[in-house]
Amino acid sequence: MSQLPQPPQLTVCPACDEPLEPADNFCGRCGADLSALPPARGGTGPVAARLRPEPGEHRGEDYRLAAPDPTPRPAAEPRPGPYGPGRAPGRTAVPDPRATDAPAGVPAQTHGGPAAAPGSGPACPGTGRTCGACRTGMIDKDGYCEHCGHAQPRERDHMEHESAGVAAVSDRGLRHHRNEDAYAVSTTAQGDGGTAVIAVVSDGVSSATRPDEASAAAVLAARETLMTALPLGTSPKEATHEAILRAAEAVGALAAPGHRPREHDRHRQENAPACTIVSAVVTGDLLTVGWIGDSRAYWVPDDRATQPARLTEDDSWAAQMVAAGLMSEAEAYADERAHAITGWLGADAYEIEPHTASFHPDRPGVVVVCTDGLWNYAESAEEMAAVVPPDARSRPLECARHLLGHALDGGGHDNVTVAVLPFPTPSEGAGSA
Repeated sequence: MSQLPQPPQLTVCPACDEPLEPADNFCGRCGADLSALPPARGGTGPVAARLRPEPGEHRGEDYRLAAPDPTPRPAAEPRPGPYGPGRAPGRTAVPDPRATDAPAGVPAQTHGGPAAAPGSGPACPGTGRTCGACRTGMIDKDGYCEHCGHAQPRERDHMEHESAGVAAVSDRGLRHHRNEDAYAVSTTAQGDGGTAVIAVVSDGVSSATRPDEASAAAVLAARETLMTALPLGTSPKEATHEAILRAAEAVGALAAPGHRPREHDRHRQENAPACTIVSAVVTGDLLTVGWIGDSRAYWVPDDRATQPARLTEDDSWAAQMVAAGLMSEAEAYADERAHAITGWLGADAYEIEPHTASFHPDRPGVVVVCTDGLWNYAESAEEMAAVVPPDARSRPLECARHLLGHALDGGGHDNVTVAVLPFPTPSEGAGSA
């Protein structure tokens, strides 16, 4: 007896990219009914699905940063992803930030979930967006489908920015239930009439409370300080130092009223919000970096026959062991304590002492500013240079996407955030091809 034609067998879940067995009727990760989900649109695997922008995808005018989302989410929520089969087709673009009172680039989002665009969707409560999993239900104000119950991707799960002087990408990664990284990038005039390009990246400390809010507060405060100080003629190094101090104050202000540093209360179970920070400012032929923690900045010249460099030194257990001569770098970073940080921003920090450094690169290249979600997969300067595409300076956004893909292909165990600054800064109007 001849068999009836069978529909194509899914190899990955269209909702969360979980690999499937031929006999699966439901996804073992997110529980999606595979018979009710459409097949993936082109490409396979999480990297291919999530890095392909769809028509009409919004890219921020200045920097992309979602408002903190305090709504509890289950750790194993499905991950449709912003560039894969789970993309909600009815999602509205972020309003022009120049037409609002909010800081430029901050998506319109309320604490209850993604905000509805004026006049979109039904009159009933909700976001007015269609579910990216079942394609039929509407998304409620808490970010879940009213039909199938799937959680939808949040604005901060994947963010991108591109301009003539900088490109940045941030992604939740493959293992974490939310993105606790943040970035802020911008361009401003200097007091002498020149242009300053700014990138600030922050990694929330997962063992602390509300790390996503901490990183968001840090990059906003640092960026605003740099944008205010540089046009007044403040030197980039002094402005960077002040920006990190202001970021520390902003993160410290997130602690609960009456909070005392943990060393004064050994029995307290809760850490205050905390994060790391790293920044880069390109002004003419000068490159200035600042940091606290273990987020890093790298210099990668166009001419790969010349030496790349790591521009920052970690505030971490491993770095202390190496500096003290107690372990080699390979031994220290292989230890399970390697990533225990010894410097951070937050009310529980022992002392805030920003590190700053300035450089005068003598050849063209790019500055890579990133969290450990990237450099864990390209730790040394030579390893980072090996994965930076040769056309990175002319295509910084493609470079940032490529570096994200490298981290995701390596396992994506952490949130991944990277900013790429061409050096020298391209003339106005230049950008990625």
